[in-house]
Amino acid sequence: MSSNEVREEECTNFFKAAYENRYTWESDFSGYEGNCSWTDGTKEIKGTFSLGKDLKATINDIDDEQIHKSISSQLWEVAIHRVRRTFEHTHGQNTFTFGDKNEIGLEIIVGGKNKGDKYRIKNDIVTMVYRHIHGNLIVILTNEVIHTGNGYLSKSYSSQYLDPVSKKNIKEKSFYQDNFIPLFREGPWVLASRSIHQESVEGSFSNKQVFSFSELKSLRSIQ
Repeated sequence: MSSNEVREEECTNFFKAAYENRYTWESDFSGYEGNCSWTDGTKEIKGTFSLGKDLKATINDIDDEQIHKSISSQLWEVAIHRVRRTFEHTHGQNTFTFGDKNEIGLEIIVGGKNKGDKYRIKNDIVTMVYRHIHGNLIVILTNEVIHTGNGYLSKSYSSQYLDPVSKKNIKEKSFYQDNFIPLFREGPWVLASRSIHQESVEGSFSNKQVFSFSELKSLRSIQ
């Protein structure tokens, strides 16, 4: 094995350790339900929801179509990242090499199927995602995480959509603050609240939204 191959294997194992350190749900995840609410600081809309083991969200008692869709979208977005997939399933057609190192973490440069993507890793945590998705470039920076004892969850992070060629913003930068709690002693950990606000081109904050989920209980316990 050449020195380059050894280095590539070392990089792959380094990235794999961080990938497998993410918190995911067990295969017997049964879904959960509870109350939900949305507010922008001027009005509040409340309802109830359930999220099945198939990760499909059902929102009740909310007539506002946009808010209904937004709450469902937040639940699905969180749930889809809790699905456990092996590293080989997700990244088996990629190669990995080390890049530079800065305060965010050590850079991982992707080759193969997802060539052009990049990550940064620090303390077995993926602190930066730089991915090309559906014709756009998305950059996610994680500032703070929750340690569950069975992997980490991102708590404070930002996301930004860029033009893949010019690298210019195509949407306002979004800042997220998430709070997760375990449904019971051994989990699963689920979203209790999420606040989102955008940063305008001028650098000011606008359009803050807060999603809250309470009185949460496993669907298994009521079957």
